Amino acid sequence: MLGLVTPVPYLAAVLIALAAGIALCVGARRKPGRWTVVVARLIALVLVSDAISFVVSELAAGTWSPKSDLPFALCDAAVLVAAAACWWRKPRLVELTYFWGLAGTLQAVITPDLNAGFPHLVFFQYLGGHLGIVLAALYLVIGLRIAPRPGSVVTTFAITLAYTAFVGLVDALSGANYMFLRRPPGNWTLLKLLGPWPWYIVSAAGVALVLLAVLDLPFWFDRRRHG
Repeated sequence: MLGLVTPVPYLAAVLIALAAGIALCVGARRKPGRWTVVVARLIALVLVSDAISFVVSELAAGTWSPKSDLPFALCDAAVLVAAAACWWRKPRLVELTYFWGLAGTLQAVITPDLNAGFPHLVFFQYLGGHLGIVLAALYLVIGLRIAPRPGSVVTTFAITLAYTAFVGLVDALSGANYMFLRRPPGNWTLLKLLGPWPWYIVSAAGVALVLLAVLDLPFWFDRRRHG
């Protein structure tokens, strides 16, 4: 929850990222050019650097564990997908970044599962990864106009289910709890509103499908308007 982090620096960082995202999206739409590709690749480098710094810092501290620190949480996977999307700007990668970023990672920004405040390294790693994903999603789709294609909701939902099943297998074999598939999170998250374990997994799938459809709705109207 936000109460676990220093509220003023956290909110300030979120507002700065929001302002930067708006400025980049407006600039990319009004004055497209080579600079927009450079910005996209800079976002990719920030995301990759954030992922690498997390692993290096955990290894240096001797706290890295395969049961908690492998990139199997959806936000961890989204960091790598968003970095790839920003670097290559392939439609499928952009769609995954957009839907995962705004349907999933944004929830982690609103209700952060973070117990380290400013200026701890973990504070910056959390912000860099989560805000970076959301910024990438907005910049690619709104700024660079790489809109979700017809059928992208169904495809993204199917990929998400397949990935969840894979992570569930990893959890079962290793005793880990990636994506909270084996037990509920210790801190308060929106999952608490979806019922007890394991029923919140089914509820979360239903909510995810609705969120994907809502996020696609503006583009669905646009596709219909343009035939």
